[in-house]
Amino acid sequence: MPYCGRFAPSPTGPLHLGSLTTAVASYLQAHRCQGRWQLRLEDIDPPREAAGAAKRILITLEQFGFEWDALSYQSRHTERYQAALAELKAQGLLYYCDCSRQRVKAQAAAQQIPPHPYPGFCRERHLAAADPVAIRLRMPNQAVTFDDRHCGPQYQRPAETSGDLILRRRDGLFAYALAVVVDDGAEGVTEIVRGRDLLAQTGAHIVLQQALGLPQPDYCHLPLVTAQGEKLSKQNHAPALNPSRAAAELVQALTLLGQRPPPPLHSAPLQEVWQWAHHHWCPAQIPTSPALALVNR
Repeated sequence: MPYCGRFAPSPTGPLHLGSLTTAVASYLQAHRCQGRWQLRLEDIDPPREAAGAAKRILITLEQFGFEWDALSYQSRHTERYQAALAELKAQGLLYYCDCSRQRVKAQAAAQQIPPHPYPGFCRERHLAAADPVAIRLRMPNQAVTFDDRHCGPQYQRPAETSGDLILRRRDGLFAYALAVVVDDGAEGVTEIVRGRDLLAQTGAHIVLQQALGLPQPDYCHLPLVTAQGEKLSKQNHAPALNPSRAAAELVQALTLLGQRPPPPLHSAPLQEVWQWAHHHWCPAQIPTSPALALVNR
């Protein structure tokens, strides 16, 4: 199957240096493999989205010199997700759940068991599909192994770490786990390059892929970019990328990724930085540490 990579930001705020580092790695890897690179906006959680953020993300990526082969929006794929739920339901892998976080916490405390992962209080209640209920996956008690291209061999037991995943929320919105697995399969993604914060969820995603008969892509989980010990994120109000400093911030992302851009490149125009990056991209040079500390941004 031809190589296909992707970058899939959520429009909850502006892109930051952590976003750029992931985008650069996935973009250069796709070009190194002479493959396609797709952009997907994960806009399936309207309550968390910032007004105008999706448009700003596209503009910012263009200003930083990215060129994508396809653009998709998760909000336009609800039929895909509903079809996947129907397939899982036909296999007897789903159940309805009306638990709130407060109820889970209270029942877990009463039974003196941990509230996470979800203890399965609704597994055998056989609730009807009346609102408001979530739809959960009956996570099988099995081990999942895979070889991450950066983190090495992985052994996970999703039933013990993720538990019975919510695939559709009580408010009717589809959950990230279902959407990302279905879209990666439908769009032919062959390698997923993303942050290490999603490594622990990968085993559960693989279980979903297997249940839906989807191919398993390769995975490459990158170290997280941190500042003062915290992951750069929109929730932590990480500084937005500055298009007027696109070349300098691209050099910074390459440096974080261990690519060692030479000193003259620090004052080079954006196109020259990209040319150097395409010719010198080497995934083996990405640091093996779980985090990349940001200094003097």
